[in-house]
Amino acid sequence: MSLRIAGALFCAALLGGCDTLAYYGQAIGGQLDMMAAARPVDSWLADPATPAQLRGRLETAQRIRDFASRQLALPDNGSYRSYAALDRRYAVWNVFAAPRFSVQPRRECFPFAGCVGYRGFFSEAGARERAAELAAKGYDVYVGAVPAYSTLGWFDDPLLSTFIEYPDAQLARLIFHELAHQLIYRPDDTTFNESFAVTVEEEGVRRWLEAGGRGAELAAFRDAQARRRRFAERVRETREKLAAVYEADGGEELMLQKKAELWKELHAEYPAIVPQEPNNAFLVSVALYNDRVPEFEALLRKSASLPDFYARVRKLAKSGEIPN
Repeated sequence: MSLRIAGALFCAALLGGCDTLAYYGQAIGGQLDMMAAARPVDSWLADPATPAQLRGRLETAQRIRDFASRQLALPDNGSYRSYAALDRRYAVWNVFAAPRFSVQPRRECFPFAGCVGYRGFFSEAGARERAAELAAKGYDVYVGAVPAYSTLGWFDDPLLSTFIEYPDAQLARLIFHELAHQLIYRPDDTTFNESFAVTVEEEGVRRWLEAGGRGAELAAFRDAQARRRRFAERVRETREKLAAVYEADGGEELMLQKKAELWKELHAEYPAIVPQEPNNAFLVSVALYNDRVPEFEALLRKSASLPDFYARVRKLAKSGEIPN
């Protein structure tokens, strides 16, 4: 299967020109390198040379993986049954872009995945180069480093050194999130896909911690959820206000002034998270993962079970509707 998919991507690259060829070349090479580096977890556990710390993390990851399929009805396949040690801190770097006077993302379109609100790179240098190209064209750009990504079930995604040392709840959150993408994926709608996966990850971690009787960790996780939700809501408010400013189009000078004022307020509240310079692309990067979470959570509460929830979401994914 991997060679067939790689060939299809290569043909798409040829049709798109030299720039596209270079991009798909790094994507294909990065994916194949990751697959080559992965070994079954059982192999790592049986190897006397495997460090005790890594052995413990892999055992925990397998318990989480088992819970995902047995208790959360997430795909039962080879994903997260292997492990790859990478020579970098992150798996990929995503480049988000938005026009200087718009809060809508610049869309990137690909075979299989459809159109998404970012472009991913296996090297930070490649991502920075792309960001510089878009900035030179007048876009606001933001580069976000991420520890993992989903191939949507086309490959068996491995556990990676970029996240294996995460605390238990965060490790579970990531595995549940990426498996949710394999379960349901709507082409051309990043916000739908990411918000669904965030809803699954949060519900999954809650159930996993409750099943393990880990009350203190559950309380801490809920506190972290609440902080994340407050931040996402503030970003949403800022995006809506900026959208109104841009739509009113009072002239470039006024729009820049209002943009700076709104950004100063947001940065003052979250100086460790929000970049100092106004950046629509940063707002996009947050919105894509959070904007539909409240609606999906409401749908989950209406559902009789997780499988029932998935069936409802799958129906929405096919119809093109949004949860309400």
